[in-house]
Order: sequence, then C-alpha cells, then structure tokens
Amino acid sequence: MDMHVVGVVGLGNISKRHRSNLKLLYPGVFIVALSASGRIPTENINDADKIVLNINELIECNPDFVLIASPAPLHFVHAESLIKSNIPVLIEKPVTANYADAIQLQRVAGEYDATLTVGYCLRYLPSTLKMKELIDSNFLGPIYNCFINIGQYLPDWRESKDYKTSVSASKNLGGGVLLELSHELDYAQWLLGSLKLESAILRNSNELDVDVEELADIVFTNAKGTICNVHLDFIQKAPQRMCSFIGLKGRLDWDLLLNTINYVSPAGEEILYSALGWDKNNMYLNMLHDFNDLLDGKPNKCVGVVQAVESIKLIDEIKEKAVWGKVQ
Repeated sequence: MDMHVVGVVGLGNISKRHRSNLKLLYPGVFIVALSASGRIPTENINDADKIVLNINELIECNPDFVLIASPAPLHFVHAESLIKSNIPVLIEKPVTANYADAIQLQRVAGEYDATLTVGYCLRYLPSTLKMKELIDSNFLGPIYNCFINIGQYLPDWRESKDYKTSVSASKNLGGGVLLELSHELDYAQWLLGSLKLESAILRNSNELDVDVEELADIVFTNAKGTICNVHLDFIQKAPQRMCSFIGLKGRLDWDLLLNTINYVSPAGEEILYSALGWDKNNMYLNMLHDFNDLLDGKPNKCVGVVQAVESIKLIDEIKEKAVWGKVQ
C-alpha cells in the first residue's frame, strides 16, 4: 500500500535509521516523529517532517502506521493508545520490558483485533533464513546441542554517546544484555521451538559501572532434548555473534556478523552460505517491506505478538531464577 503519513516514536539511533529507511522506501511520505521523553529536541531532525510531543498529537495526524522505537518500558503505553485508535503498529524489539506488560499488550491487541508486530530484524538476515531452511529440513538429523555466543563492548556501540547515559546501561529504561540482545532468544525459539530454562547465571564485570546485567550464561532444553547454551555480554572488545548446531550428521557454524554458514562433517568443511559485505541495513528495509505485505494482506514473515511475548516470558523467568555470579 502507499504510505502517506507514518509515525515514529523515539528520537534515538534506531528511530533515525527507521526514519531514513521510510524516506527511502516511500518517497514523499510525511514522517511524524514523537519524542518519547516529551522533550523538545534541540538537534535538527532532518528526516522528520513534524515533531509532536505526545501520543494524542501523533494520533491526530492519522498515520498509516506507527513504528515504536521508544525505550522498552514505554512500549505498552504507546502501543495501547495506537491500538485503541485502530492504527497498525510495528514495535522495535523487545515487545515490552516485562512479561506483565507483554501479556496486557497481547490482551489489548486481541480485544481490538490489532495489526501489531515486533521488529526482530535478524529474522531478515539472509543467513538466518538459510539456517531456518536447514533446520526445518532436518539437514543435521537430530540436533544434540546449540551454542550461541554474542558479545560487544558496550562503550563502542554508539560512538557519539556516553554509554552510561544509554538505554542499554539503564535498568529503568529496559537495559541489560537480556533485553538488548533478545534477538538471540527470539531466533533460538524460532529455530528450535519452545525452550525450557534449566539454569542461568547473571554477572556484572568491574569495567562498566552500570546497574544492569552485563553478562548472561543460560542453559535451555527443547522438547526434542537439544541442549542450548546461550552467552550474552557487553564486554567483548572484539565483537562476536556466533551460533553452532551439533547434530547426528555434523556441525553447522553460523557467523551472523560475516553472514556465513559452514558445514563441518567427516568429509571435511563446506561453505553452505556466504554473503560477505551484505549491507545490514537491508534487514531493516526487508522488515518494513514485510510489514507492508502484512498490511496488504499478503504472505509475510512478521513476528506476531504471541511469539514476541514468549521471549519476554523467558527473560522474566531468567531474571527470577538466575544465580548472580561474581567477577574477581
């Protein structure tokens, strides 16, 4: 469908990316930006045609849809008002900051038959789609183990901003590795099915001086007996985003940063997929294309609220049951 007016909630880095992509995909679109904090921005917002200071002003602009990229604790209150005004909503992950809000949002969405999806952009990475195809086709036979490892030094995430003032570093704004890196929990359940928490250890290093968990080590199992080890951190100086599956027929090594998949078997090592240099912004563009297909009633891969709620349920369970470790 043609987009005439689109709302974007939030003025941070991810909302800036979305505003730029919306202008690219829909030339002539009128973008209304809402400051999530209610502040009047002092910086020049070149890719927004209008700035509003509350959700009611945004609703009065009659947007074709709204993309919510505010801090996670604000997702519910922003989405609820839009849903009740019959405006389609795409929420940047995670769906909310806690399970109670997620369940309440799911209830409101069902009550109003809302068009509501959650933006887990990694599902639009080509190697992710290839991995989904391999797992669904039983390429490895029974899968015994899955190892997920992601880490990047938080001070390097946003060069123009002090990391201590970022959403990622603030408990009140929905920071911490569990919410910030929930992509891994989303795709793990997408590929392996529902996961059961077996154990978890959360830690803070002595490096960052923030009030959120900086390291998480979690063990899950699925219905088929696969053991899934997940490591998330804010402290690795050289970024890493890897996933390996060990099965009857060998091992799949998936590098999400390089966008490659290697197959290791008794016959040797084989490159099953490689797209080095692929522009990662295409993930976000493809996500917007997919959301447009949803609005047009076409087949799509959008992440529905029910799926997104499962990730938040896991995160709340981890926070409740995890042991807090120490770093000497």
